[in-house]
Amino acid sequence: MKAQLQVTVLSAKLKENKKNWFGPSPYVEVAVDGQSKRTEKCNNTHSPKWKQALTVIVTPVSKLVFRVWSHQTLKADILLGMATLEISETLKANDLKCESFCLQNGNLLFSFKNITSQTDPQDVVGDLSVCLDGMQVDPETFASAEREPGKEQHTGTKPWEQRVDQNGRMYYVDHIEKRTTWEKPDPLPTGWERRVDPMGRVYYVDHITRTTTWQRPTQESVRNYEEWQHQRSQLQGAMQQFNQRFIYGLAATANKEFDPLGPLPHGWEKRTDTNGRVYFVHHPTRTTQWEDPRTQGLLNDKPLPEGWEMRFTVDGIPYFVDHNRRTTTYIDPRTGKSSLENGPQITYVRDFKAKVQYFRFWCQQLSMPQHIKITVTRKTLFEDSFQQIMSFHPQDLRRRLWIIFPGEEGLDYGGVAREWFFLLSHEVLNPMYCLFEYAGKDNYCLQINPASYINPDHLKYFKFIGRFIAMALFHGKFIDTGFSLPFYKRILNKPLALKDLESIDPEFYNSLIWIKDNNIEECGLEMFFSVDKEILGEVTTHELKPDGGNIQVTEENKEEYIRLVAEWRLSRGVEEQTQAFFEGFNEVLPQQYLQYFDAKELEVMLCGMQEIDLVDWQRNTIYRHYARSSKQILWFWQFVKEMDNEKRMRLLQFVTGTCRLPVGGFADLMGSNGPQKFCIEKVGKENWLPRSHTCFNRLDLPPYKSYEQLKEKLMFAIEETEGFGQE
Repeated sequence: MKAQLQVTVLSAKLKENKKNWFGPSPYVEVAVDGQSKRTEKCNNTHSPKWKQALTVIVTPVSKLVFRVWSHQTLKADILLGMATLEISETLKANDLKCESFCLQNGNLLFSFKNITSQTDPQDVVGDLSVCLDGMQVDPETFASAEREPGKEQHTGTKPWEQRVDQNGRMYYVDHIEKRTTWEKPDPLPTGWERRVDPMGRVYYVDHITRTTTWQRPTQESVRNYEEWQHQRSQLQGAMQQFNQRFIYGLAATANKEFDPLGPLPHGWEKRTDTNGRVYFVHHPTRTTQWEDPRTQGLLNDKPLPEGWEMRFTVDGIPYFVDHNRRTTTYIDPRTGKSSLENGPQITYVRDFKAKVQYFRFWCQQLSMPQHIKITVTRKTLFEDSFQQIMSFHPQDLRRRLWIIFPGEEGLDYGGVAREWFFLLSHEVLNPMYCLFEYAGKDNYCLQINPASYINPDHLKYFKFIGRFIAMALFHGKFIDTGFSLPFYKRILNKPLALKDLESIDPEFYNSLIWIKDNNIEECGLEMFFSVDKEILGEVTTHELKPDGGNIQVTEENKEEYIRLVAEWRLSRGVEEQTQAFFEGFNEVLPQQYLQYFDAKELEVMLCGMQEIDLVDWQRNTIYRHYARSSKQILWFWQFVKEMDNEKRMRLLQFVTGTCRLPVGGFADLMGSNGPQKFCIEKVGKENWLPRSHTCFNRLDLPPYKSYEQLKEKLMFAIEETEGFGQE
């Protein structure tokens, strides 16, 4: 039986915090049975007065939860305290002997004198006054509701019923989801609420921390999480004290002894933020930065000799690798100065994974706190992304990305961003937009299209694409289509050579090699320092040097001709477009941070691995509620084995958000919280479609009854599903 109840929130008296000049901006949230109403906020006061009436629907066994929040402008609102009120206890205490339980024009005033803090129940933060009015309940209905057997009352809207089958076994019925279980359901913990999104999926809201989760919380899981948080805060506090005592609290003379890089320049100070990250303060200009001023600028110096590379120890100390002699040293070959005296010897390793780790270290140093939200629709993905990325300050693009597809419920723990990079790269690099073109008839690598000028805003788009590609590298995300090898060398700011032509136009390359290896005068070839080029059907002549149309190529000058014609073929008059691309690219990620990679390594880092190793996939897959010997798992791998590589990539994209693999293959798959292996979980009924959780690389595979059924459902999912029916 439901009734309407008016709750009037009158006022509160909150404890003052002497550390803050301004008072809180409190408001009250009233929650009951999945409903949530709130008052207006009062600005900067410890004695707010609302006198605001809120109407809620309650039952005789409902529980009112009053939460007092303080509104924050740029941060999440702070929960000051909370109090609860049982409707049944209130009715009993106020009108137990009447013919009907009634809160009708009674103006029952409740003053919660001891509102306690959620983090510390011993901490009293103030008191709250509310008034209840306008509820009438038949006493028999109330009594039957209290004593009805086999039912449990829950926070939220999920009534369960206890039943007994014909064999005397007890089971439980969920009338909302229309399912049964042998296990007795636990009530939701205090402060939690069960909700259903527009797609019919159940999720749970923690009103205390203002977070959501797909997993049903239990008293034990909440208790374990709170204990983990407590231990973590204690550990952080202990580490902070340790750092202050033994590292940062030392006198300047002691710093010289313990800091291998020596003292900071005049006016600089080293500090640590709340997350333990070291940053540096320049007091004369009142600015802060992540880079150590003692090593800052090393990347901007003149290039290292051929075959040399600069790396960094875990403490951020630079050392140098000589790949010619396969040795390492702390001495800079450009200056002869050592970055560390008598340091430990570092073993020589030519390791691509080590390069990636150092690059990720630099990206972490450049990253900015907090996150930025990018809201895009699938139909106008290109234009929406262009407008928003170009509206941000370039350094904001180094913040954590929060991608939103309107109308698709889901939280971006990395999977949505992966899909956004994949889909947008497919759009912006599409040759149909005339910004890029395929390198050749049989070569599907991309290069800048010299005819892009037909779009009057093409330079703005190239700047946008430069930012986007730099973001993909910076955030460790993969794109759909790769570039030509010479274009990667341009990104790395490395000179192009004749050999680079072979990867994009082998026929043209072979003709130049023939000219180089043969006497063109004996062959009677008549060539000049000019070439014909065709753009949008118009053929024009390009002179390789001034008056080149009148200068004949001879044995004496053919080396110059080969060099000039190779340069023309590799650039093809796209200097403005290339400049615009790198203007956007360097705003987000300066090119010098990539200088230790070669073109093929950069391609792997940007595009991932193409060929999928089935043995590697099986070896690095984990299972939940399935075993390796389960028939559904055996059918799944039989299905994958029968697929071609393209279908395997589509399946991988369905589950992980991208068809690209990291350097280490499936063993290095990343999830929302770091490394996350491919996972197959037993979920649902046999008539359900498979679901995916791209943020966690997890496939929900229902227990199908036959191989044909599994194959049909999986094929439909990977071919037809778009968007976050994946989660």
